[in-house]
Amino acid sequence: MEDGQHPTLKMNLTTESAQLVKTLLDKQRHPVSPDSPPSEMKTITWVAIRDFTVEEGKRQIEEYIQTWELLPCWLHSLDFLCSTEKEHSTFHHYEARFSTTTWRKPIQGTASVYFVVYIPQVRPHTLPVEVHFAVESNRLMHTPRRTRFREGWLVDVIDSKTLLRNAVNL
Repeated sequence: MEDGQHPTLKMNLTTESAQLVKTLLDKQRHPVSPDSPPSEMKTITWVAIRDFTVEEGKRQIEEYIQTWELLPCWLHSLDFLCSTEKEHSTFHHYEARFSTTTWRKPIQGTASVYFVVYIPQVRPHTLPVEVHFAVESNRLMHTPRRTRFREGWLVDVIDSKTLLRNAVNL
């Protein structure tokens, strides 16, 4: 298997998804204590490693997205991208693509949020999976219970794409 590719899909991972894997592996090699305790916010209880399936991961990510405080105009789709294995760990990659529609602009740009479900093979199977996410064109890795999702992140991605599109007259 080539680095970052699923053998049957032969697809390259997005920059954001690959960055999530790199950051998680670095974190595993050089653990640090958290700077601050988890903040109180809506979240879900993630499935135990032994009960994880790709479909269960998708279902739980959908459930987690529902805890975000987004306006009802936001629509999204969630897709499983692929699974990769590196350094005795398995990574399941998902992409949630968001857009808004209004009566004035029924089709606007999209913004993606990339999720990685991280399963270290040396961890007890009774512990929950680790889930991390990154917003398109952003290198910062977020973790449920530690990060409050901001609707403005999606708006910023769509606005940036619109500015670029207008600048190059596509």
